[in-house]
Amino acid sequence: MTILTRWWRRLPILANESKGPWGSGGNDGGGDRGPRNPWTVPPGAPRGRSARPTVLDEFLKRARGGGGGPGSGGGGGGLPGGANGRSLAIIGIVLLLGVWVVFTSFHVIGPQQRGVVTLFGRYTKTLDPGYKVTLPAPFNSVQKVDVQAIRTDDFPEGDATNLMLTGDQNLIDLNYQVRWNVKNPQNYVFEIKDPAATLRATAESAMRAVIATSTLNDAIGPGQSRITQRVQELMQQILDSYGSGLQVQGVALRRVDPPAAVIDEFKAVSAAQQSAQSDINQAHTYAEQIIARAQGEAAQFDKVYEQYKLAPEVTRRRMYYETMENVLGKAHKTVIEDTRSGVVPYLPLNNAAGARPAPAAPAATPAPAQGGGQ
Repeated sequence: MTILTRWWRRLPILANESKGPWGSGGNDGGGDRGPRNPWTVPPGAPRGRSARPTVLDEFLKRARGGGGGPGSGGGGGGLPGGANGRSLAIIGIVLLLGVWVVFTSFHVIGPQQRGVVTLFGRYTKTLDPGYKVTLPAPFNSVQKVDVQAIRTDDFPEGDATNLMLTGDQNLIDLNYQVRWNVKNPQNYVFEIKDPAATLRATAESAMRAVIATSTLNDAIGPGQSRITQRVQELMQQILDSYGSGLQVQGVALRRVDPPAAVIDEFKAVSAAQQSAQSDINQAHTYAEQIIARAQGEAAQFDKVYEQYKLAPEVTRRRMYYETMENVLGKAHKTVIEDTRSGVVPYLPLNNAAGARPAPAAPAATPAPAQGGGQ
């Protein structure tokens, strides 16, 4: 800034200078009595159109920005014009340096970002979100890293086949997805050359290692959650040993199929297994209902027994009456009084309650008349 101030102070002086080192540069002897400019046209020389400009004249013309030609007179005007050009060039350079310092020293770190600061390529610190100021480049360099974005990788990419061998010597076509993010910006930037490629290789290795110790039924059935959990833990152990700065958020199995050559037979077996599991679930439901009913009856019996212990005779008689009522309430019966005289009373069985009515006799058909004279 000191250099810039000095040049600004010199601008009026440079603008008011009209004399070169050899005077005002007049071509005739009048005016300036100082030494004559040796580069101008001598007095009395022809100034017509036939006079050809010299190489020095062309250079001075370009230094003045195109102002004046070889016959414009004033041979000493080239040097002040060149000084003005140099001043403007220096001012432009200073302005460019100022813009460069501003744009490389002030940094805006977003809420989801962290800034990794290096001094000549060596790590110095990590910037938190906000407006931060550092030394200009190339002294300090800031690399912004998004630490909140959840990235996903699909295995395999596209519709390719991804065959793996299970622990019971079966082949499966496995399609899965891995979700991850950055937990340590410093390690993410410096420890691994290609973090994304390293994570893909780690995921492939961990998945094949876990599938090699699992059965086919585990891979296509209820064991999938256990497989994904083991893969996530193994991946995180490997990445932490590398110092990668990556965090595995989850692993999901999207498709687990047998090879295309046996997929129809495999689907039939899978449908049969699902049907068997459904029957087992129904049997368990029925057993639970029976057990609940038996437990209810046992609880009711316990209540009756408690009442029986309080009044055994009354409870026994009440139970007898209730039992006889349940048994005889659905039967056809007639109760008669027991007599000691030996006389049996008349018992109208046809009118007794519950007696079946006798079937009605068919109506007699009149016989046809025989003979006309009778």
